[in-house]
Amino acid sequence: MKKDQNFIQNFLTFLDQSPTPFHAVQNMRREFFKNGFGALNLNQVWKLKKNGKYFSTQNESSLFAFRLGKKSPDLSGFKIIGTHTDSPCLKLRSSPTKKSKNLLQAAVEVYGGVLLSTWFDRDLSLAGRISFENKSGEILSPLINFKEALAIIPSLAIHLDRSANESKSINAQKDLPPLLSSFLRNEEISIEDLILKQAQKEYPQEKIKKILGSELSFYPTQPAATIGSSSNFIASARLDNLLSCYAGMRALIDSNNNEENQALICNDHEEVGSGSFSGAEGPFLKESLERICGSREHYFQAIANSIFISCDNAHAWHPNFPEKYEDNHSPLLNAGLVLKINSNQRYATNSETSAYFTAACERAKVPTQKFMVRADINCGSTIGPITSTNLGIKTVDVGVPTLAMHSNRELAGSEDLVHLYEVLKNNSGNSKILKLA
Repeated sequence: MKKDQNFIQNFLTFLDQSPTPFHAVQNMRREFFKNGFGALNLNQVWKLKKNGKYFSTQNESSLFAFRLGKKSPDLSGFKIIGTHTDSPCLKLRSSPTKKSKNLLQAAVEVYGGVLLSTWFDRDLSLAGRISFENKSGEILSPLINFKEALAIIPSLAIHLDRSANESKSINAQKDLPPLLSSFLRNEEISIEDLILKQAQKEYPQEKIKKILGSELSFYPTQPAATIGSSSNFIASARLDNLLSCYAGMRALIDSNNNEENQALICNDHEEVGSGSFSGAEGPFLKESLERICGSREHYFQAIANSIFISCDNAHAWHPNFPEKYEDNHSPLLNAGLVLKINSNQRYATNSETSAYFTAACERAKVPTQKFMVRADINCGSTIGPITSTNLGIKTVDVGVPTLAMHSNRELAGSEDLVHLYEVLKNNSGNSKILKLA
């Protein structure tokens, strides 16, 4: 139990230190490097050793890590865990300064399917990546994080909107600009200046004069926490899908299997369709696997012998809205991992891959549940179908049951986090359950 508590607490720390995909990848890089994984550059030749451990990144927001076993990839394939680093949020526009009377606000753009109502009346900070030119003429792109509460989106008082509790629509352009400060009538103030001052504070040695570009996101400052009468729930922003990133990372690091080839891909931009060079629709995973295999023919053989476990949060049954769920497919918190199934291929699970993962859970003594969306509700999707289509790899879509998905503060079961880690770690090398080719 103490081991599980330490694992959960370390995950909470990871969440708090990863307000953006850039920070999540930075923290995973550090963890892999600390545990003996070598860094590979995409623009250099990969020189790999048998039983070697390596990682590489794309755009500093996607990460690929792998362990080579004694068995050749063309003969035994890969066991690949797939996750994504991004979460729905409010992103700062390229020209963000917005002044209204004596108030400074930020112009924002909605990223992904945000549950907008949950962003009101919360302490918000700002983090992400900036780019500037140094004294040598090089363009550097480090990360910044304001950390302290910097902004808030105040609700309109009930006195001015008596119907707010009955019906409330949110205009993303008009209602969402966060409030940052008040200023005097002729005072010069801008968000660009705030970003420049923060960059100068974090990187004083660079003597930054001008920010040339930035990708910054607002995030809630409330720390991740375990809650509930028995502390068996995890509440935080970005559980979707940093929970799977962390479980997959620790599973790959802690695996003691030296026979099989194991990998983890953490893609960016899943929440907006994965269509980018660092997203699941891009070539990052495919080209990385080809480089490991050494030839196209060996790559084709490896894919035919591989399985892809797409790990993304699943919808948990909500006790206040039972009518939103299919009767026999309503996963419960802390009652087991979820196999996600959809006949229209919004999830990539089929009967073979479902059997593979179910058997893995049984070996780990972890219960499983199944989720299928109601016939009258549109089904979401994951990187599973995209990766399966691009690679031609057999895939299973699984995840941890989650409430308030895409909220500013999501809720998952702490036992389910541990279950996911145990299954991924113990399953990392066993290919005897299912003949994949």
